[in-house]
Amino acid sequence: MKKIIAIGASTSRNSINRQLAAWAASRIPGARSDLLDLNMFEMPIYSADRENGGGIPEAATKFLGEIRGSHGVVISMAEHNGAYTAAFKNIFDWVSRLEYKLWSEKPMFLLSTSPGARGASSVFQMALNTFPRLGADIRASFSLPSFNDNFTLEEGITDTDLAVAFESQLKLYIEALGD
Repeated sequence: MKKIIAIGASTSRNSINRQLAAWAASRIPGARSDLLDLNMFEMPIYSADRENGGGIPEAATKFLGEIRGSHGVVISMAEHNGAYTAAFKNIFDWVSRLEYKLWSEKPMFLLSTSPGARGASSVFQMALNTFPRLGADIRASFSLPSFNDNFTLEEGITDTDLAVAFESQLKLYIEALGD
């Protein structure tokens, strides 16, 4: 059975990105999805001085181990002021000190959502441009606008056109995972 890591790149208990990532990962047949809570990887704010003085926190090693131990990653990017959330960026900074290609060439389904009509498109584009240099094998991508209008836990994506677009990307991701 394939192990998929699902990440909502937010620390909010009610994160819509965590909901979207978990839902998307649950739709992959023959796979077990493990939802990573960024709160379990809390670390001091990255700085070279902290790294030189105390090394890399164990939480960074654990996060990298989760990625390496998976067959694929489903991540939904939350957007704060047009960029990564502070918590995600901090994890990203620490883990990249252990392994620059921190995504370990795992097939990735990149998602984003927000309550607004842009669907966190700024951070989505940032991740599309940056993650491949850091070892992400992005095989599918989808941004869901207006989360509260277009998604329910019971039905998933409720807008027909958006649901069709998501399903086509999900199919690409499933094919990339192989047998």
